[in-house]
Amino acid sequence: MPKRDYRKEYDRYHASEIQKKRRASRNSARAKLVKSGVKVKGMDVAHKNGNPTDNRRSNLKVQNPSKNRSFARTRTAKKKNPRS
Repeated sequence: MPKRDYRKEYDRYHASEIQKKRRASRNSARAKLVKSGVKVKGMDVAHKNGNPTDNRRSNLKVQNPSKNRSFARTRTAKKKNPRS
């Protein structure tokens, strides 16, 4: 059985256009909150509906990293419990 090349998989995933757009959108969401005066140091900016491209202020909230990253994900990367 051949070994997996995790480095190559990681590089290929983060280089895809859709991941670049999602990453840029997450970064702009954080910048938007910082600009509006919300303290985000040491915290995660969470998207309530799980869509990283939806940067409406009503969809953004600041959470502890452990809580924001604790939800199990489905195969399509949706949160299993999107109510938090």
